[in-house]
Amino acid sequence: MTSTLRFACETATEGAAPRTDTLDVAPRQLVIAGWTGRDAAAIQHHIHELELIGVPAPSQVPLYYRAGAALLTQSATIEVLGADSSGEAEPVLFFAASQWWLTVGSDHTDRKVETYSIAVSKQMCPKPVAAVAWRWTDVAGHQDELELHSSILEDGKWVAYQRGSFASIRPLQSLRDGFLGAAAPLEGSFMTCGTLGALPNERGQGIRPAAQMQLEIRDPRRNRSIVHRYVVQSLPVVA
Repeated sequence: MTSTLRFACETATEGAAPRTDTLDVAPRQLVIAGWTGRDAAAIQHHIHELELIGVPAPSQVPLYYRAGAALLTQSATIEVLGADSSGEAEPVLFFAASQWWLTVGSDHTDRKVETYSIAVSKQMCPKPVAAVAWRWTDVAGHQDELELHSSILEDGKWVAYQRGSFASIRPLQSLRDGFLGAAAPLEGSFMTCGTLGALPNERGQGIRPAAQMQLEIRDPRRNRSIVHRYVVQSLPVVA
């Protein structure tokens, strides 16, 4: 059974103070858009980054992976099997109350499983999402100005893991429409819309696991942000 997600939905009106309402959403569909970079060189960099850890190149770009909607969670802690998973910050579009909303989430993925099947790896881990959302129509016109950030707890300190703007990702509505086509959106549909490359640490490691991760979308134009932090609890692999 899929749990209901609750969002504090901030809507902005020109010249007026933002309004916040509560929206409860029962997820019914989860689509994970992959290989969504706008720059071909950046896509190739991410492909190479994954190839270094044994992940095969995609058959085409972008791709739309399907995963169980029950994987979506707003919990502050997720449980994963073993020590081979890691997260990545992504814009998340969802359809509820007859309109689209934007939040931030993590496509937390089992990297060991990813080496033989990306599609299967997407189903292996919970997918954290924030508890705040913005009305998509409030930010769609300046989406390239929005910033995507993530940090991880590494060696006892918080370090930058991803940094960039939505300008590096294909326009989100094109990703959404590329999956939907002419079909009407389904209430409770969620789509993660791609990510940015990981910043290497002092040891040259890019994509890597961490015990904690923080995700953030910033809107410099309206001076606001959506932040979500979660803890990763690794369960033992029993043979």
